Amino acid sequence: MSDRQLSPPRAPALRRAVLPPALFAALLVLAGCHRAPPESNAAVPVIALPVQAAAQPSGGRFPGEVHARYEMPLSFRVGGQLVSRAVDTGDTVKQGQALAQLDPKDAADQLSAAQAALAAAEHRLLWATQQRDRDEAQFKQNLISQQQLEQTQDAYASALAGRDQAKQQWQLAQNQSRYTTLVADHDGVITSRQAEVGQVLAAGQQVFGFAWSGEREVYVDVPESRIGDVTVGQPASVTLPAVPGRVFDAHVREVSPLADAQSRTYRVKLTLDPSAAALPLGMTAEVALHARPVAGAMVSIPATALFHQGEHPAVWVVSPTDSTLALRPVVVVRYGERDVLIDGGLKAGERIVMQGVHTVSAGEKVVPIAPPHPEDAPQ
Repeated sequence: MSDRQLSPPRAPALRRAVLPPALFAALLVLAGCHRAPPESNAAVPVIALPVQAAAQPSGGRFPGEVHARYEMPLSFRVGGQLVSRAVDTGDTVKQGQALAQLDPKDAADQLSAAQAALAAAEHRLLWATQQRDRDEAQFKQNLISQQQLEQTQDAYASALAGRDQAKQQWQLAQNQSRYTTLVADHDGVITSRQAEVGQVLAAGQQVFGFAWSGEREVYVDVPESRIGDVTVGQPASVTLPAVPGRVFDAHVREVSPLADAQSRTYRVKLTLDPSAAALPLGMTAEVALHARPVAGAMVSIPATALFHQGEHPAVWVVSPTDSTLALRPVVVVRYGERDVLIDGGLKAGERIVMQGVHTVSAGEKVVPIAPPHPEDAPQ
């Protein structure tokens, strides 16, 4: 027997196990069951910061000038030559006081002519009335025809209309005669004079500047960059260098809708309290406009934080309890270049989404983070 036949047999080599395909797939499923499930409720990082309270707009300080509440030119209603002037610039006048006189001759002649025409018209009416009465009586007795009666009645109607017309002309001539005297229709002061004795004036041509007594106002010119902070009814305080130690309350009565073509400023008129009724006109004043009254505390947010719920503005608010998002409508007061002024729906300190408002949804859980660039943070 050979040595090859006497050697012990070798151990059989290990064979790679080959699993059936179905068993291999089942093992993969069982292995997958032990993996960690994906976090479906993971919080999403969003740029969200607390809302800052908006600074209340200050009205500012402006120089002004004292005026009367009512200032107007005085003129004659009719034309003529100015023959006398009873007042001058700076004079105080009373209601009903005569201020100036036109030559009354032409007006007096017109009045006489109108009076004569009225007398003639009344005479014609008297004769026509008598004739009508006679013809009506004769017509009842069949002494005249229907045509003759109608002619008499027509003559009476014409005479009546002529009398009425003449009466109106006479009353107009009376007014024209009265209008040759310029009379003050209110207590006040003469602020200027534009006509001299001997000058021929047209109807409506200014003779005096006139300011009523009583209410006083202050006029200020506000630049166009500040006019947005001025509203009717806004309170103000007024001081005058000529009256040291006194402060007068005032409020904005009127804001001009049109800027001055030269200065590009808007005329603002403020009514002073009754204690200022005796202030001389034209005095210089210093006006301090107070902040506008608001219904509640306003907040300012970046324009990028504004979303829309239908047609209404809204913002995404982060809940302080569970950091979920809710869409809340807001009331916008003013749109700026980079920010929006809100006066309803938000309070200072509430956290809102500042950027990426179109990438989030209601109820989504978020992690508020600061903007990556400091300049993007609201000021």
